[in-house]
Amino acid sequence: MNTFDLIVIGTGGLGSAATFHAARRGLRVLGLDRFPGGHDQGSSHGETRIIRQAYFEHSDYVPLLRRAYELWNELEALVGQQLFFPVGLLQVGPADGQVVPGVLRSAREHQLDVDTLSAAEVSRRFPGFLVRPEWTGVFERRAGYLLVESCVLAYLAQARRAGAELREGVEVRGWRSTGRTVEVDTDQGIFSTARLVVTAGPWAGQVLADLGLGLHVRRKHLYWFEPQGDTYHERQGAPTFLYETNDGVYYGFPQRDAAGVKVAEHSGGVEVADPRLDPRALDPTDQQRVRRFIDQYLPQAAGRVNRHGVCFYTMSPDENFVVDRHPHDERVVFAAGLSGHGFKFASVLGEALVELAVDGATRLPIDFLRRERLIV
Repeated sequence: MNTFDLIVIGTGGLGSAATFHAARRGLRVLGLDRFPGGHDQGSSHGETRIIRQAYFEHSDYVPLLRRAYELWNELEALVGQQLFFPVGLLQVGPADGQVVPGVLRSAREHQLDVDTLSAAEVSRRFPGFLVRPEWTGVFERRAGYLLVESCVLAYLAQARRAGAELREGVEVRGWRSTGRTVEVDTDQGIFSTARLVVTAGPWAGQVLADLGLGLHVRRKHLYWFEPQGDTYHERQGAPTFLYETNDGVYYGFPQRDAAGVKVAEHSGGVEVADPRLDPRALDPTDQQRVRRFIDQYLPQAAGRVNRHGVCFYTMSPDENFVVDRHPHDERVVFAAGLSGHGFKFASVLGEALVELAVDGATRLPIDFLRRERLIV
């Protein structure tokens, strides 16, 4: 029988969490995805994602992050596996830029513990990380990274254990409201549900086309560079890092295995129409930009590229998430436009989406992410 209490379209980062949160409430849940769990076709892959609390983008994210930390810890306990590695986060840039002032503002408003460092103090504390003399550094000890594919697979496993049905290789063609249910049209038939959660990642703009959210998808390249020695290895105390430079915003992860130091540009990116059709080829111009960053600021990591990957940012007009109930049918809820900084929130947004769908409201502070702000 193809009738469910709740269906989730897209079981990547947010969708896997939403499927779990719904299933453990005792609902008959179906998770649909075109690709296998932990796949590399969308946004939730590439081994690691930074997680932090002193959020420079908007201080209203901090309460959500506090709950996200609790839920990631809960998931670790459920699966008996370490998923969060608290290696800290070093962020540097101009004192009058966006990153450092934003971090300090969030820390001040929410009483978060961060260290403010001069350029000289950064170099002493973190050998191998070069900083311009006029820049400022901030270090957040409770930050670190999540193992992204492992988190997705852990949520899917726990969702299945709680009774959810997961179907891979299913292409969703669309959905429609009926008088009593919501119907999801797929290449494997129609599924009916009392509630629908849309977490379609780079394909959210297609599934939610009637809302006109103004989403667009950017291709982002990831590189793993061969370092010299162990300077940037996490066992030597190397942190995750983010640099705001005159040439863009770059971020990376300490070496954790033979692949090397992972580095990418957060800013920029090339717009693509559909990730399925993208060739994901190496972009020499992009690689040159990232290598130039490494040459300047992490010179001992400027070796050969051991690995290259591609992921996709689904950008909203203001680069903040869009999380809401559908205006034409309140049984349908969605999260879209995570704009390249959303995975760390997967645990808590999955919880919020299920509360919205099942209870009609959520206790979590997501009002600043509602779609109304984008309506002109």
